[in-house]
Amino acid sequence: MARIAGVNLPENKKIEIALTYIYGIGRVLSKRILEEAKISGNKLAKELDQQEVAVLKDIVEKRHKVEGELRRSVMMSIKRLKDIGSYRGYRHIKGLTVRGQTTRINSRTVRGNVRKTVGSGRKGAPTPT
Repeated sequence: MARIAGVNLPENKKIEIALTYIYGIGRVLSKRILEEAKISGNKLAKELDQQEVAVLKDIVEKRHKVEGELRRSVMMSIKRLKDIGSYRGYRHIKGLTVRGQTTRINSRTVRGNVRKTVGSGRKGAPTPT
């Protein structure tokens, strides 16, 4: 089983897809890494030999920010926004959407207004007696 950047890659998937299991690597970066390592993206992860795994590990860990380092970087960026009191930081603190999405109709779960079925989230108007 190939282990790169602390992540066990699934054996029965193509290496192009298996690399995306690493936090910070998507499809495009996965293809770029495989081109650089001169490995076919159609190979299954279990078909890689030790030398190919070593080359991939070297490229991923030394040239790209992935896993813990990337998570730490993202958390520090969010913390900085909160500390300086920016609008985006304020939205992070409140647990609301940050990137300009509307919250009046969508993002009910973020705001805590979960509706299981249509029309069940609000109380109806009071009926006159």
